[in-house]
Formats: sequence, structure tokens, C-alpha cells
Amino acid sequence: MYCTKCGIELGENDRFCSRCGNRIGADAVTTAPRTLMLDKRNKKIAGVCAGFARYFDMDVVLMRVVWLAIALCTGGLGFLVYLAAWIVIPSDGGLEAHGAIPHATQTT
Repeated sequence: MYCTKCGIELGENDRFCSRCGNRIGADAVTTAPRTLMLDKRNKKIAGVCAGFARYFDMDVVLMRVVWLAIALCTGGLGFLVYLAAWIVIPSDGGLEAHGAIPHATQTT
């Protein structure tokens, strides 16, 4: 078996490359499960479209156009679904966009 990053030959039981530290094997592509949350950093009204855009990994402007088209083409039902999503989907509190919650600063 060879490292896909640097090309060094590895043993069968190696999980990491000894040269570059690249993860090897079936667990190399582990991703955290995505959660649907309101995106408070990129919001225009409530963060619903920005949250869906982040969840589906697409452009937020395109998602807003899709929501508007659905709202207009369904005779107002899309607006009710938007309001329901605003109420039901939890908020990220503006912290999810950077991927990590900042540590609290300690004051003395």
C-alpha cells in the first residue's frame, strides 16, 4: 500500500503515513454529519435560506431564488413553509460559520 499524498510505501496495518501524516485506509474520509441550522451570519431575514444553502453546499443567492420561486409558484404556501422553517429549525447563534465555537475569555 502507498500513501496517496507523498507516495511512500506503507505497511498493511498502517493508518497514517510516517512521512507526511496523511490518514490512510477506509477511515481516511470521515466527515462530520451536517445539521440543518439557521445561519445567523449570512442571513437577510431569518437565516433560513442561508442555512439551507450551507446544508446543501450551494450558493446562498441561488437558494434564495429557489425559495422565492417556490413561494410564488405555490400560491403563498412557500411563505408558510418558510415561516414554519424559521420557527422549527434551531439557530446556530452566529458561531457555525467559522466551524468552531470560540473559547470564553477569562477576565481577572
